[in-house]
Amino acid sequence: MPATRFKNLTPSPESLIESLRSIGYSIESAIADIIDNSITAGSAKIEIDFSWNGGDPWIAFIDDGCGMDEPELINAMRFGSLSPSAERAPEDMGRFGLGLKTASLSQCRHLTVFSKKNGETSCCEWDLDYILSNANGSWSLGILDEAAVSENGHLERLNSEYLENLQHGTIVLWEKYDQIDTHIPENKQENHFNALLNNVREHLELVFHRFLSPDIGHSGIKIVMNARELIAFNPFNSRQIATIEIQEQRIVIENQHITVQPYVLPRHTKISRQQYKKLGGRDGYLNNQGFYIYRNRRLIIKGTWFRLIRKQELSKLIRVRVDFPSSLDHLWKIDVKKSFAHPTEKIRNELKQVINRIEVIGRKVLINPGTRVQHRAKMPVWFRRSPGSKILYEINREYPLIKGLIESLSEDHIRKFSLILSTIESGFPKELYFSDYANKPEDLEHPNLSSDVLSEMFDSIVEIWSSAGVPQKDIEQNIIQTEPFAQYKEEVLILCRKKGLKSE
Repeated sequence: MPATRFKNLTPSPESLIESLRSIGYSIESAIADIIDNSITAGSAKIEIDFSWNGGDPWIAFIDDGCGMDEPELINAMRFGSLSPSAERAPEDMGRFGLGLKTASLSQCRHLTVFSKKNGETSCCEWDLDYILSNANGSWSLGILDEAAVSENGHLERLNSEYLENLQHGTIVLWEKYDQIDTHIPENKQENHFNALLNNVREHLELVFHRFLSPDIGHSGIKIVMNARELIAFNPFNSRQIATIEIQEQRIVIENQHITVQPYVLPRHTKISRQQYKKLGGRDGYLNNQGFYIYRNRRLIIKGTWFRLIRKQELSKLIRVRVDFPSSLDHLWKIDVKKSFAHPTEKIRNELKQVINRIEVIGRKVLINPGTRVQHRAKMPVWFRRSPGSKILYEINREYPLIKGLIESLSEDHIRKFSLILSTIESGFPKELYFSDYANKPEDLEHPNLSSDVLSEMFDSIVEIWSSAGVPQKDIEQNIIQTEPFAQYKEEVLILCRKKGLKSE
């Protein structure tokens, strides 16, 4: 029998390092990748410090997350520390086990990570110049002791300033930053560096806006750059009353939900000039229309129709938020930088149906300033979802009054209540509804709520959200975007005034 021989071929550091450095990270996407790690570590606050440092710039990232002990840190510094096919926790922002290393070394030649867990510290470094000068061609990770840490002035200061009084946290330090364009005159390079970091600020305010200003039921984070706190930029302007929110839809694939929330932005006559200009962004409304794809609430790609339709002037106000969990990464072809996504044909077909439903509304809003849209509730009572080739309408179990009741019931009563909801869903009179809608759609109406019933529902939902810790300033806006209150805006605003609720 012929025998197969094997030989260990360790990649050449010089060749592989330069290839990894050219993977295509921008400074914005590289820094966003570092922030991902801090969020996965459970950080509540992330500091970004940077300095031109007399032409030897450095950038540091400090978080108060769970931290790492030495074995964990060494593994985190390993290229490909976790396979993309490995099962991750739902809140894990990682993908390929490469982000910390490839993102950092795409921008600098010296990466140091200092971490603290349970009061104990550990520190490692990748020094590209040392690796390339190493005669044996090995991948040598530096492991620093306390004396070596104290010799690094930047690291010592950052530790003393941010982590000394904490039991856990991590510092990621970029030194030997070498991505300044050499064609820029030396006397203008500092301004260029500062401009790059200002672009980073704007990028992070968009990419992580749902963490900086969290949705109901999610905790938020604070990100500070050189003592200036980042302010969330919501590309859908969803808190603006003139923004049209079309009913949310759910696509079910592999027993996982992809949530699709369409928005039609206000015309320029409905909001201030400053707001309208900011929403248009640097690329303008025409280029910013389309799908905004979020993975675990983090923006991956924005302003694309995936070539399902062309970008046109008449659809420029339409933006569609698409949320998917990391468990469906394989259906979106997420790249290493987490700045590109491409859905499978099944998802594309579902998204095409969404476009067909909302395109007419977007055109009407642009052409006719007086257009009124019936459904603008962000929190619907009914969900439309499409598992496989079927279309189902289901009662939203997350609807506040339903969820609040379920949480107050015993297990036996929860089971019985779920049976009641399932009975109502299975008895949805689709044939009768279709017949009525086809013949006289103008005659179809929602049952009117009396003032007493509306007031009682209002009091209940305010109590539920207040108990859940929703800030008072957000409750009014949330109620207006919830069924059936969205249909009774004037009455709801009066009830809000009586309760002392007023959004900022």
